[in-house]
Amino acid sequence: MKRQQVFEFFRRLAETNPSPTTELESENPYQLLVAVVLSAQATDASVNIATKPLFEHIETPQQMVDFGEDQLRNAIKAIGLFNTKAKNVIALSQELIDKYRGEVPRTRDELQSLPGVGRKTANVVLNTAFGEETFAVDTHVFRVCNRTGLAPGKTVDEVEARLEKIVPQPFRRDAHHWLILHGRYTCKARLPECWRCPVIDLCRYQPKTPPPEERIKSSAARSGRPKSSAARIAKGRTASKPKAGRSRSRPSRLP
Repeated sequence: MKRQQVFEFFRRLAETNPSPTTELESENPYQLLVAVVLSAQATDASVNIATKPLFEHIETPQQMVDFGEDQLRNAIKAIGLFNTKAKNVIALSQELIDKYRGEVPRTRDELQSLPGVGRKTANVVLNTAFGEETFAVDTHVFRVCNRTGLAPGKTVDEVEARLEKIVPQPFRRDAHHWLILHGRYTCKARLPECWRCPVIDLCRYQPKTPPPEERIKSSAARSGRPKSSAARIAKGRTASKPKAGRSRSRPSRLP
């Protein structure tokens, strides 16, 4: 996309949602860090269900360590990969106590040094907890950037680098939230809802998905068509075959 188009792309997303943020529920940077670690290969909704009772009495790394891995595993067992995630959360909590006096560090390198924390998780924490202009590229952001032509790339790192170059002010801080939410609710993986997309004319995706009523009409029209000639011929061949078990009559021999 050209610079003007990129600006217009984010201007429209901002117009539809002026104050986007993560859908993960938390009360402080530590809880956010834990929630993002738990959200790997899981939905935000499932994580919120698990963390709501957990965060009612766990607000610090020390409280999490005291809670223990066994109890944590049981508390998050509805989330995918809960065994590994429980182990990582306890380990990162202990590291926060040992190295950072129980505080969440504010640099990407320090965050990524924690167990279970990758670049995407670090970017989310830096952006959401500390207001840094980072671009966390998850599956939704990766899909939207490639499908629309906004910031195409073969890897998440390429997409992130491209976003870093093209996203203008004043949209940089909230850009990845708009892209995540757009991918989650409009530019969906299986069936993008193009008919209600605010950036449809800026998007290179083809063919655009028509509204549900048009798809229903189109489907009904296809189902009402006569069978193809190939299908009729095949049916005729099947009908002309002799029935199983019936012997054909043979001419008698001449005397």
